[in-house]
Amino acid sequence: MARYVTQRLLLAALTIWLVSIIVFTLLRVVVPIFYVDAVDVIAAEYSHSDPARAEALREEYGLSGNLVVSYIEWAGNMARGNLGESLFNGRPITLEMHDRLPVSIELGVIGLLSGLLFSLPLGVAAAVAQDRWPDYALRTFAILLNSLPGFWLAILIITFGNKWFNWAPPLNFKYLTEDPVAHIKIMALPALLIGLTPSAGLVRLVRTQMLEVLRQDYIRTAHAKGLSSRTVIVRHALRNSLIPVVTVVGLTLPTLIAGTAIFESIFTLPGMGRYLVNSVSSLDYPVIMGTVFVFSVIIVLANLAVDLSYTVLDPRIRY
Repeated sequence: MARYVTQRLLLAALTIWLVSIIVFTLLRVVVPIFYVDAVDVIAAEYSHSDPARAEALREEYGLSGNLVVSYIEWAGNMARGNLGESLFNGRPITLEMHDRLPVSIELGVIGLLSGLLFSLPLGVAAAVAQDRWPDYALRTFAILLNSLPGFWLAILIITFGNKWFNWAPPLNFKYLTEDPVAHIKIMALPALLIGLTPSAGLVRLVRTQMLEVLRQDYIRTAHAKGLSSRTVIVRHALRNSLIPVVTVVGLTLPTLIAGTAIFESIFTLPGMGRYLVNSVSSLDYPVIMGTVFVFSVIIVLANLAVDLSYTVLDPRIRY
């Protein structure tokens, strides 16, 4: 068990280090050479090209000098939690993330939990009723749900809600500590819509895994011992079919957190996705590098949590 955990921790640390190198290289080397330099974007605000002014800006923003030294300084600041400052408004990125990251995490977590509460019982019901009309209906519904993008449904809900019911989502965001009721009203709809797409795939995955487990010999033995069908399904079949589901959930959560930009834009939520999109449009290097690195760390930690959860779901992995 200790060796397994140690291996996973070392692999996670190595992955984060490699990600930091890739992020730094892309934003500080590849983009300025093959696309455009952020200094050129800033200098364009002065309506003229001045090489001396551009060089002064590079010195001011720390974009000049040896790249290896710059990477070591940047990585050291990342390790200390100092993500730098925005090139365009001078605000510390850490303060921006302090306000924005909880919004994206809340959206992703609530969306995934709602998707799980929706998909697990439907997937089990489809497996138990294999090749009967409830199975066909649930599979058809899952495929239909998977074909409808959540952001498209969000636009339809807002459009027709305003046209037919004179309703629109609140525009003024309120944090949970400020106004809990208003916060729930703002976050409920986008969080539920975010969870629709992964829940459709989870329904089909749970059904497939349940069917595979229900055919095992120990399930027939459990029925033969006189256990109720509910006990066999919940305590034996469902738990043993959850490892692939946990894998998908662990990989889906950081994707949902990092992919909320569309919903944050539609519902005007001050989250990380919207912050990253705005920084990309203005080529704000420090913000892009900081947010991408933070998202990468979240994904790596989620994968680590998934690996460690296997030891709980399947005791054989401990050995």
